[in-house]
Amino acid sequence: MNLKAYYQKIREVEQSLVEPFTVVVSHATSDGGKEGVPVEVPSQLAAKMIADGRAHLAGADEARTFRQKNAEAKRAADDEALASRMQVTIIPATDLRKPAKPQKE
Repeated sequence: MNLKAYYQKIREVEQSLVEPFTVVVSHATSDGGKEGVPVEVPSQLAAKMIADGRAHLAGADEARTFRQKNAEAKRAADDEALASRMQVTIIPATDLRKPAKPQKE
Protein backbone atom coordinates (compact mmCIF):
# COMPACT_ATOMS: atom_id res chain seq x y z
CA MET A 1 0.00 0.00 0.00
CA ASN A 2 1.32 3.41 -0.96
CA LEU A 3 0.95 5.43 2.26
CA LYS A 4 1.77 8.72 0.58
CA ALA A 5 -1.15 8.32 -1.84
CA TYR A 6 -3.44 7.10 0.96
CA TYR A 7 -2.83 10.14 3.16
CA GLN A 8 -3.02 12.46 0.16
CA LYS A 9 -6.48 11.04 -0.61
CA ILE A 10 -7.55 11.63 3.02
CA ARG A 11 -6.34 15.25 2.82
CA GLU A 12 -8.18 15.82 -0.47
CA VAL A 13 -11.42 14.44 0.93
CA GLU A 14 -11.03 16.51 4.11
CA GLN A 15 -10.49 19.69 2.10
CA SER A 16 -13.72 19.03 0.20
CA LEU A 17 -15.69 18.85 3.45
CA VAL A 18 -17.10 22.24 4.43
CA GLU A 19 -18.45 21.71 7.95
CA PRO A 20 -16.37 20.83 11.03
CA PHE A 21 -18.80 17.95 11.75
CA THR A 22 -20.04 15.88 8.85
CA VAL A 23 -22.83 13.32 8.55
CA VAL A 24 -21.71 10.12 6.85
CA VAL A 25 -23.62 6.91 6.10
CA SER A 26 -21.85 3.64 6.80
CA HIS A 27 -21.22 0.77 4.40
CA ALA A 28 -21.28 -2.92 5.30
CA THR A 29 -17.81 -4.11 6.31
CA SER A 30 -16.22 -7.50 6.82
CA ASP A 31 -15.64 -6.77 10.50
CA GLY A 32 -19.35 -6.35 11.28
CA GLY A 33 -20.08 -2.79 10.19
CA LYS A 34 -23.74 -2.23 9.37
CA GLU A 35 -24.86 -0.61 6.16
CA GLY A 36 -26.95 2.56 6.10
CA VAL A 37 -26.29 3.86 9.62
CA PRO A 38 -25.93 7.66 9.62
CA VAL A 39 -23.52 9.22 12.11
CA GLU A 40 -22.11 12.70 12.66
CA VAL A 41 -18.33 12.75 13.04
CA PRO A 42 -15.49 15.31 12.89
CA SER A 43 -14.39 16.08 9.34
CA GLN A 44 -10.97 14.41 9.86
CA LEU A 45 -12.63 11.11 10.79
CA ALA A 46 -15.21 11.47 8.02
CA ALA A 47 -12.41 11.90 5.47
CA LYS A 48 -10.66 8.76 6.75
CA MET A 49 -13.89 6.73 6.68
CA ILE A 50 -14.65 7.88 3.12
CA ALA A 51 -11.08 7.20 1.93
CA ASP A 52 -11.20 3.72 3.50
CA GLY A 53 -14.51 2.97 1.77
CA ARG A 54 -16.29 2.46 5.09
CA ALA A 55 -18.80 5.27 4.53
CA HIS A 56 -20.04 7.86 2.07
CA LEU A 57 -21.03 11.46 2.57
CA ALA A 58 -24.72 11.85 3.43
CA GLY A 59 -26.85 13.93 1.11
CA ALA A 60 -28.30 17.24 2.27
CA ASP A 61 -31.72 15.70 2.94
CA GLU A 62 -30.23 12.73 4.82
CA ALA A 63 -28.11 15.03 6.98
CA ARG A 64 -31.04 17.36 7.71
CA THR A 65 -33.28 14.43 8.68
CA PHE A 66 -30.55 12.94 10.89
CA ARG A 67 -29.96 16.21 12.71
CA GLN A 68 -33.70 16.82 13.17
CA LYS A 69 -34.14 13.37 14.71
CA ASN A 70 -31.20 13.99 17.04
CA ALA A 71 -32.62 17.37 18.07
CA GLU A 72 -36.04 15.82 18.79
CA ALA A 73 -34.45 13.01 20.80
CA LYS A 74 -32.45 15.54 22.83
CA ARG A 75 -35.56 17.62 23.53
CA ALA A 76 -37.44 14.52 24.66
CA ALA A 77 -34.55 13.46 26.93
CA ASP A 78 -34.32 16.97 28.39
CA ASP A 79 -38.08 17.03 29.04
CA GLU A 80 -37.92 13.63 30.72
CA ALA A 81 -34.97 14.69 32.88
CA LEU A 82 -36.80 17.86 33.88
CA ALA A 83 -39.94 15.90 34.78
CA SER A 84 -37.99 13.42 36.89
CA ARG A 85 -36.36 16.08 39.05
CA MET A 86 -37.65 16.18 42.60
CA GLN A 87 -38.02 19.58 44.19
CA VAL A 88 -37.45 19.66 47.93
CA THR A 89 -37.91 22.51 50.33
CA ILE A 90 -36.07 22.27 53.64
CA ILE A 91 -37.90 23.77 56.61
CA PRO A 92 -36.07 24.10 59.92
CA ALA A 93 -37.62 22.09 62.76
CA THR A 94 -38.00 25.26 64.83
CA ASP A 95 -40.40 26.68 62.24
CA LEU A 96 -42.57 23.59 62.53
CA ARG A 97 -42.93 23.98 66.28
CA LYS A 98 -44.03 27.64 66.22
CA PRO A 99 -47.75 28.14 66.77
CA ALA A 100 -49.56 29.58 63.84
CA LYS A 101 -50.28 33.27 64.25
CA PRO A 102 -53.88 34.27 63.73
CA GLN A 103 -54.35 36.39 60.66
CA LYS A 104 -55.84 39.85 61.03
CA GLU A 105 -58.94 40.46 59.05
